[in-house]
Amino acid sequence: MKLMVIDGNSIVNRAYYGIRPLSTRDGLYTHAIYGFLTTLQRLLDEEQPEALCVTFDRREPTFRHQADERYKAQRKGMPEELAMQLPYLKQVLSAMNIPQYDLTGYEADDLIGTISRRCEAAGWDCVIVTGDKDSLQLITPHTKVKLVSTRMGQTTTKDMTEETFREQYGFAPIHMIDLKALMGDASDNIPGVPGVGEKTAMALVQQYHSVAELYRLLPEIDAKPGVIKKLQEGRESAEHSRYLATIVTDAPLNFTPEDNLRRPFAPELYDLLLKLEFQKLIDRYGLTPHRDTEAAPEYTVTVEPLETEQQAQALLAQWRQADYVTVYALPDLSVLSVQWDTGSHTSAAAELDQNRYTGDWHALLTALFSADIRKVGHHIKDTMRALLEQDLPIEGYGFDTALAAYLLDATAGSYDLQRLFVTYYNEELPKPLHLEPDAFAPLADTASAWAALHSYCSAVEALYETLPPKLEELGMKELYHTVELPLCPVLARMEQRGFLVDAKALSDFGESLTGTIRQLEQRIYDAAGAPFNINSPKQLGKVLFEDLQLPHGKKTKTGWSTNADVLEKLRWQHPIVADVLEYRQYSKLKSTYADGLLKVIDADGRIRTSFQMTVTATGRLSSTEPNLQNIPTRTELGSQMRRMFVAAPGNLLVDADYSQIELRLLAHISGDEVMQQAFRSGEDFHTLTASKVFHVPPEEVTHQMRSRAKAVNFGIVYGISPFSLSQDIGVTVAEAKEYMERYFATYTGVRRYMTEVVEQARQQGYVATLFGRRRALPELKSSNFNLRSFGERVALNMPIQGTAADIMKLAMIRVEHRLSGEGLAARLIMQVHDELIVECPAAEAPRVEALLQEEMQGVAQLSVPLPADAHSGPDWLSAKG
Repeated sequence: MKLMVIDGNSIVNRAYYGIRPLSTRDGLYTHAIYGFLTTLQRLLDEEQPEALCVTFDRREPTFRHQADERYKAQRKGMPEELAMQLPYLKQVLSAMNIPQYDLTGYEADDLIGTISRRCEAAGWDCVIVTGDKDSLQLITPHTKVKLVSTRMGQTTTKDMTEETFREQYGFAPIHMIDLKALMGDASDNIPGVPGVGEKTAMALVQQYHSVAELYRLLPEIDAKPGVIKKLQEGRESAEHSRYLATIVTDAPLNFTPEDNLRRPFAPELYDLLLKLEFQKLIDRYGLTPHRDTEAAPEYTVTVEPLETEQQAQALLAQWRQADYVTVYALPDLSVLSVQWDTGSHTSAAAELDQNRYTGDWHALLTALFSADIRKVGHHIKDTMRALLEQDLPIEGYGFDTALAAYLLDATAGSYDLQRLFVTYYNEELPKPLHLEPDAFAPLADTASAWAALHSYCSAVEALYETLPPKLEELGMKELYHTVELPLCPVLARMEQRGFLVDAKALSDFGESLTGTIRQLEQRIYDAAGAPFNINSPKQLGKVLFEDLQLPHGKKTKTGWSTNADVLEKLRWQHPIVADVLEYRQYSKLKSTYADGLLKVIDADGRIRTSFQMTVTATGRLSSTEPNLQNIPTRTELGSQMRRMFVAAPGNLLVDADYSQIELRLLAHISGDEVMQQAFRSGEDFHTLTASKVFHVPPEEVTHQMRSRAKAVNFGIVYGISPFSLSQDIGVTVAEAKEYMERYFATYTGVRRYMTEVVEQARQQGYVATLFGRRRALPELKSSNFNLRSFGERVALNMPIQGTAADIMKLAMIRVEHRLSGEGLAARLIMQVHDELIVECPAAEAPRVEALLQEEMQGVAQLSVPLPADAHSGPDWLSAKG
């Protein structure tokens, strides 16, 4: 039998500091709880213990504090945002039927020590889970320690047994006490022997094992006279430190292993996790409500099946008279639920099923999705694309609950109906078991299938009542109705149009890459002396750092690091390094782009991406399946990929992009007069910055000066540090810091803005764009330095990057409306960062270039010009200009 005992305070602390802050809609922080529970589940999967318990420290002083008032005296109190989570964590553990132990006068370590010895006495194995090395002294043949560590948000565990401990330390685990007695422990204020450090203490324990034996043989021990003198003078401190470091194994704890056997979860766990908004954990544990959690309906819903043309006409008349109808459809539009208000506390739901409808299905959907019926939906852009693919209208949508929820919380990560219903109503919708076309079809006549569909439609309707007032309260109503909602049909049409690709050129490009890859492979094999798997970091590390003896970093348990940063520093050390870097570049181009794009070309030769509206926290759009915004452009070879994207015969591509939009927004938002004047002058901004930073006339600015000034200009927008800047431009940290100081001395308004925006965000709890888009920043109040620093960088960048996103979205809306309004054949087909691409007949190209520039430049009135450059050509690369 095996029992796992968890050091509760240790693991929850690591969870708290290792995970980005999460909070519920009501402002309760939850990331420590979530991290603890996910770590717990991983540990249970690994160890499969029959019994489980958790120990916690108490607030009262322990016997160690009474023996030494300095013990842990320097420890800071628990951060408030962690302290508020502990009671909820303990409630969750109780609902999971996991016993918890604490004891006045003792630390959690002492309870762990006692539990481990009681387990051994009963013939059980014990697994101790902790992030602290103190418990290593408890390792025995039947007790091991799983050391938990969190680094850069990644949690790892290391199993410490007698064997692994001896390999690492060179002595038995029990003598960990003696090691700490000699070297002390600054984190616990255990003094040790003054002047004896870890290296000396380790050597002494490896040779003499215990403090008692060491002092028995003093002063004849094999050590320097100075060390012997320190030991003689520090004997009392060593013995006192040993007392403080020794974990108690016989605390008066009411414990037997059998009392901790794992038991089923209590029904209350569902409600607790629902309150904490842990929908994924509810699904992971397979929990269901133990009581009726649905709110009492405020109105009566009558269901009306829609099967005949006569029924359709009657319902369409009602829908045209209704303030709005709520529509929830399956992805292929074969089954829909439509709900609408029918009077005082009553509403109706219509069941639209293509297989049951005897009339003209296309005509029915044409009428439903026309402009004269006002509709509310969820992720309506996706519905609009499905409608366009069936040659149906996409008019009349007045609200999208997913977009509204996204604006209200841009970092939630998911805006599916299930999650939102839990977030806003603390209730769970039925699992969407029957909400896919293939699964729904055979069940369309069953009450359960339609009940699930109607419940989702009702959820959209409920959110429509809840979300608009919140948008108005946070000042985002205008942003929603002038930017986000009008963009949906624009994006749907862009997705449906697609981007024509020269498949033969793409295939030929891939073949040429294959030839180059093979040549690089052979050169790498020749340099290595034998073939090996170049894509294996382990094998590559062995070749570079063991066989070829190149300079290397620290070796980890998985091998040498061979990431791009490491290899770039070694580029000039050996020809094989440059070949490996080039091999990786060519391989990625071939697999991801040349081969990858060939697989997603539709029958008409066009590639159709999906624009995601609710992914980024800044408001920027992202492109998926495939990602056309990530096509590499920094290298000549990567840029050639753009040549494969072409206009249809007789057409041209018109490409327009904003020039330095983020820097211009920085000038406007910061109010820096010097920077604004630089942009108004029309001169090259990077050259002017270099001139001011390096104190030379503009005509004497060298290419290197301009390049470094450019790096500083863009780095400042992203809150870059002197160290990161030094890495980017290849100078020392001191030089980079000096460049930044000169920059701030030149643009004093920027420095003032950077200070003020962070402080304002700290007070308000959020930052906003010029158009009112918000991003919450709980990180700014975190006690974790790294999280606070992240929050500060976001506070600097989000108002600028987010405003740029808002401007680009408005430009897309204006361009689309202007093109169709003027009766042009030109069509907007792509958006990449600050760039728009239109496909048009060659004869329209000059007019479209002027139109793009006019609309993009007219979106916002700033204190500096907002120029957009437009060019045309037969393919994307040539149109880029």
